[in-house]
Amino acid sequence: MSATNSQKLKYLSGLIASCQKCPLYQTATNPVPGDGNPEAKIVFIGEAPGFYEDEQGLPFVGNSGKLLDKLLASINLKRQDVFIANILKHRPPDNRNPEPAEIKVCTPFLKAQLQVIRPRVIITLGRFALNYFFPEALISQVRGQIKKITWQGIDSTFIPVYHPSAGLRNGSMLKSLQSDFITIGKFLDQK
Repeated sequence: MSATNSQKLKYLSGLIASCQKCPLYQTATNPVPGDGNPEAKIVFIGEAPGFYEDEQGLPFVGNSGKLLDKLLASINLKRQDVFIANILKHRPPDNRNPEPAEIKVCTPFLKAQLQVIRPRVIITLGRFALNYFFPEALISQVRGQIKKITWQGIDSTFIPVYHPSAGLRNGSMLKSLQSDFITIGKFLDQK
């Protein structure tokens, strides 16, 4: 009998919780492996856990998460319908940017999660998540565009959008986010 996606993700969460390959685990309160539907057709990927995520061990639970929930609701989705993860699985101190060595260490975890879930669509949230998959791309130029690529052997459709925190700080970016979620909703309706 083969393991279910839920069991596989739980196993990966255990590996993430015990990971000591970079110093981030030393300053983090909790690992934040990801959360949501193990059979999701849509995966949202952010940069790294923040303060509230570190505190609760869940992704996107602060103000950015509240906005993400509203954006999901605007296209008739709930958190239970999708899977949400970050590139980094532990919070960088003072919410600093991820370092290349930290990204490299966490890549096998994210790749394994994507291999288990096999989403049809990956939504990158913000510049770091976009550049993780598309190193040369500028978020302001490609946000809301539908891109089909193979990443590390995984065929998927990517739709980059601004990070919800950018939408909280900047009204025009919020409008762009809302517009991009309409694009996401229309794309999903075609599938």
